Amino acid sequence: MIKARAPGSIMLMGEHAVLFGHRAIACAVDKYIEVELRPRADNLVVIDSVLAQYRSTLEELDSEPALSFVLVAIKSVRACCDSGFELKISAGFSSTVGLGSSAAVSAAVMAVLLRFTGQSAGKREIFQKALAVVHEVQGGRGSGTDLAASVYGGLIGYSIEPRQVQPLPVPNDQLPHLSLHYCGYKMKTPDVLAYVEQRSAESPELFRSIYQLMHQTSVAAEQAILAADFVQLGRLMDIYQGLMEALGVNDATLSGMIWSLRQQTGVQAAKISGSGLGDCVLALGDAQPLTGFEKIEFAISTTGVEFDGN
Repeated sequence: MIKARAPGSIMLMGEHAVLFGHRAIACAVDKYIEVELRPRADNLVVIDSVLAQYRSTLEELDSEPALSFVLVAIKSVRACCDSGFELKISAGFSSTVGLGSSAAVSAAVMAVLLRFTGQSAGKREIFQKALAVVHEVQGGRGSGTDLAASVYGGLIGYSIEPRQVQPLPVPNDQLPHLSLHYCGYKMKTPDVLAYVEQRSAESPELFRSIYQLMHQTSVAAEQAILAADFVQLGRLMDIYQGLMEALGVNDATLSGMIWSLRQQTGVQAAKISGSGLGDCVLALGDAQPLTGFEKIEFAISTTGVEFDGN
């Protein structure tokens, strides 16, 4: 049996702008997707997941939309498979909240598949092959920021042109206190991106300027993290939220949550985490739950994708 796990992730900064080559900051969280692979003596692929129960031959791999990332990953390596196998996928968090479940499952599944087929399964290889899976499923969309955080762990700076994953080391006793607050609904990221693209087409120069300001804010935030200056990080998070508002991805519910959190004495900053128009608000500091909304407590995971016992 081969076992691997990958952490979920959140975006701290860089939403939307990262798609245009600008800087993003993300981190892995201590909520995990675990995958076990057991080889079979036949050519069947059997998957046990909370999203779906699945059974097909390795050659056919019948479609199952709920397992699209998993099946595309299997298709990418099946030429190297000597037999079928069973996959058990266990999730330590719900796929309905913004913790990068698709990226985490892609990383963990790709890790066990590479080891099963005798291929190199270092973090670089897992990231590159899992990113190809994500792009195939999402029609080429997706920066890979959440995937990079899941694979490498900890706090990272990330950019796609050129592609770079930069660890942002912070001593464990200085890691900031973060929490997510789920608004109760979410719009699919590709739909949000299409909405922003439509708005951008109406004012392209203005939107290019917004993305450049987002880049400058993320670069400054990266320096604040490296200096463990989380007061400055909070200021920059609030600035970035204003830029998200300018893109048009805020709404009344998210805005109300953000201002309610900012008014708490223990909170230094609050902003959307992710593409917006739903999902989660990220709070920096000791936030109390908001009435009517789910609070998701987590800590930054210093480890990324890893095999059991390694």
